[in-house]
Amino acid sequence: LKAPTFRHKKYELYKANRHPMPDELAAQLPWAKDVARAMGIKVVELEGYEADDVIGTVCRLGDEGGVHSYALTGDRDSLQLLTDTTSVILVKTKEDIVYTPEKFREDFGVTPREYIDVKALMGDSSDNIPGVRGIGEKTAFKVISDVHSLEALYGDIDAAGLGKSAKEKIEAGRDDAYLSRWLATIVTDAPIGMTLGDLETDGPDAAQLEKLFLRLEFSALYKSFDFKKKKSADADEPSPVKCETPEFTAGDISALKEPIALSVSEGIAYATDGEAHIKCPLDAAREAILSRKIVCHDLKSLCRELSASDVDCVFDTMLASYLLNPGSGSYPIDKAAFSFISTSVDPASPEEAACAVAKLYPVLSDELERVGMTKLLHEIEIPLSKVLYGMESVGMKVDGEGMSAYSAELSRERDEYRDRIYALAGHEFNINSPKQLGIVLFEEQRLPARKKTKSGYSTDAETLESLVPYSSLVADVLAYRKCAKLISTYTDVLPGMRDGGGRVHTTFNQTGTATGRLSSNDPNLQNIPVRGELGREIRKYFVADDGHVLIDADYSQIELRVLAEISGDENMRGAFLSGADIHTATASQVFGVPEFMVDSELRRRAKAVNFGIVYGIGAFSLSKDLGITRRQADEYIANYLRTYPKVDAYLKNTIAEARETGYTTTVYGRRRPIPELASPKKQLQAFGERVAMNSPVQGTAADIIKIAMINVSRALSEEGLDARLIMQVHDELIVEAPEQDADR
Repeated sequence: LKAPTFRHKKYELYKANRHPMPDELAAQLPWAKDVARAMGIKVVELEGYEADDVIGTVCRLGDEGGVHSYALTGDRDSLQLLTDTTSVILVKTKEDIVYTPEKFREDFGVTPREYIDVKALMGDSSDNIPGVRGIGEKTAFKVISDVHSLEALYGDIDAAGLGKSAKEKIEAGRDDAYLSRWLATIVTDAPIGMTLGDLETDGPDAAQLEKLFLRLEFSALYKSFDFKKKKSADADEPSPVKCETPEFTAGDISALKEPIALSVSEGIAYATDGEAHIKCPLDAAREAILSRKIVCHDLKSLCRELSASDVDCVFDTMLASYLLNPGSGSYPIDKAAFSFISTSVDPASPEEAACAVAKLYPVLSDELERVGMTKLLHEIEIPLSKVLYGMESVGMKVDGEGMSAYSAELSRERDEYRDRIYALAGHEFNINSPKQLGIVLFEEQRLPARKKTKSGYSTDAETLESLVPYSSLVADVLAYRKCAKLISTYTDVLPGMRDGGGRVHTTFNQTGTATGRLSSNDPNLQNIPVRGELGREIRKYFVADDGHVLIDADYSQIELRVLAEISGDENMRGAFLSGADIHTATASQVFGVPEFMVDSELRRRAKAVNFGIVYGIGAFSLSKDLGITRRQADEYIANYLRTYPKVDAYLKNTIAEARETGYTTTVYGRRRPIPELASPKKQLQAFGERVAMNSPVQGTAADIIKIAMINVSRALSEEGLDARLIMQVHDELIVEAPEQDADR
């Protein structure tokens, strides 16, 4: 648990070099524990102790109760727990190793208990255990294998047969050795308040597990647990009602009452009005479908099936499910039916899908009305689906020959960096292997290691960038990676994804983010590099048809303008209304200088503060981003909030309201549930607060650009222009237009 352990309280440098757990991982831990409990696994946690201590204590309960324990772990520290009735299964990348005391002695030359004294001498950099300065692993193992304990070593240090240097170091490091042993020793009597009997399992809770697997979209696990078979074996087990599927007969969709619930599969349309149930070839039904009011699940896909965007869709159950549960990630019909009408649907059955759409429609419609998101569905999300279908159909033209030639140029450049890296390292190695690269940089080149995990040295971008001043080899590795990334992600891939007209077709995901922003995949055209000369070069190969040009229009500082609007802060509103550059105006206020004295560096810092505040940045992160002290970062944030006091009040009020209601709302009524705010864990609460601050701003900006897409697409059509909206990148739109219509 998050509270400091007894080791931290005695030695404040214990694990001081560890980075805090990433928010993305912390957010998953409560779910992991819930799944474990539902699977029948006991979850044991104790404030002030570490996981190793809990494991050690449970193993001791097994020893005392005559039960053989197996500790499954990737941590070699747990090997000290080995006894005749406790084995350790050490998880390794290629093969797990089952250790017994005999196996351990064979591999390491000391007993499990002596291993603690080895660590006392050699220390542990990953836990920041000091050990004896200057004594390494080899010496530590040899000394303890000879004398067997710290007490024997310090009782007669001459008997250890040490050289003069090692003897002096060990004598000088006596206090550190005993402290290190205390830190490294796993507690086996932690007050967990449980007996061996308390740890017995009743097996999985199938009903709870099924709910969790569906909620978390663990489709492979869901299948492997075979819940349907379990239910048939246990008639008393409550389960969703099976979707009743009447017989679908051949007929004319025109005869059905509106609105018609529709699903399409393999060229066949399945339609129902709740009473009659009809199926017919899609080609034959196309005109009827386009002339009737339709309810469907995923309008964009239906438009693609019909090769038409003029579907009179009065409701989309997929988009409604998304609005009501925006954090779920995906919204197949079976999941929507299970979640909202407790009905089990076979996703492979189009008949069941059509019936489920008909049943979901009134339920979801009422729920949207209750929470105030009916207009959001009908005025933004449904019209946007049709616009996105058109954009996906048109695609974006790529100069394949030019991009392939650039790929060859990048490959040559990558190979030059590779050869330079080999020359500087003195030998060839796999540059793409973090382990091999870590050995070259930190052991052979002796560069300062910033982060080390149990699997080796960290070679992530942040670590390497901090090492650039020390070695040109590091700069070459970063350049090599950049070339390799551009080649594998773009220049080698995109030419092969073109259709016969040389155009690439992305897929826009309308339901992929909790904030309402669109995402793009296969390929991701929203992520084409814009920074750096190499990345910008790729943009040259996205072109217009002959006689056409690409027109790019974006919103200036959209999120900050939204923040100014919804906070009502007069100072920020005034800066925008005056036409001032918001970052320059902020720099002038925050740093206390006239605007004409704001240079590029001060503007850069103000920009980081402006956007950081929207995303709930703290002083620690800001100091890291700007390369300044924590105290300076605190001053910047305090000055900013004094400059824009209503922004400060708005952010605090937003968090308070989200705590009370459980969600935030955009200007257009889009809700974002934030369950993390109700978590007992401070780290999750902090994550929830950042989400609460940002979601109304980012979500409103996302709604505004969606409205722009609908309006632009409609205006181009109404004006009769041969111009097409082909791309959206968050706050910007790209239109392809004939040269003669470009100005208009």
